[in-house]
Amino acid sequence: MKREIIERAGKIKLLLMDCDGVLTDGKLYYSESGEAMKVFHVRDGQGLISWHKAGFRSGIISGRNAKKILESRVTELGTHYIKAGSLNKAKDFADILQDAKVASDEVAYIGDDIGDICLLEKVGLPIAVADAASEVLPYAVYKTEAKGGFGAVREVTDFLLQAKENF
Repeated sequence: MKREIIERAGKIKLLLMDCDGVLTDGKLYYSESGEAMKVFHVRDGQGLISWHKAGFRSGIISGRNAKKILESRVTELGTHYIKAGSLNKAKDFADILQDAKVASDEVAYIGDDIGDICLLEKVGLPIAVADAASEVLPYAVYKTEAKGGFGAVREVTDFLLQAKENF
């Protein structure tokens, strides 16, 4: 791994991410009654718990309005910020930064599709999951080996924590 990426990772205080395609596999699941469902990987949850135990914060900025599902999952993990149904990810990002009192270069963002590019351009450590849309890749300095929904977030939290030990 390039030293520049490790140095960027060492500065991160806040980890933000999209939900669908990052915390999930990006597939949309619906019950027969039309109820939306999401599948989360337990390792991603453990990664976020470890990140929080180390004293850092996390959040989700998602364009899909699945706040109840997200709150059910990430509240138990200690996630600090949830912006579901975001119509303006850049504004929600700015609001989170102001509340968290961190600079944009102290933020990592994990994305997978074109709706995430506006945030990947703003953060200190822009990250794409392994199966991200090709349009996203030029904006990421780090690409996970794991696909979204299959431990990509855990890979990122492990990397960030390791970088902090070496920074």
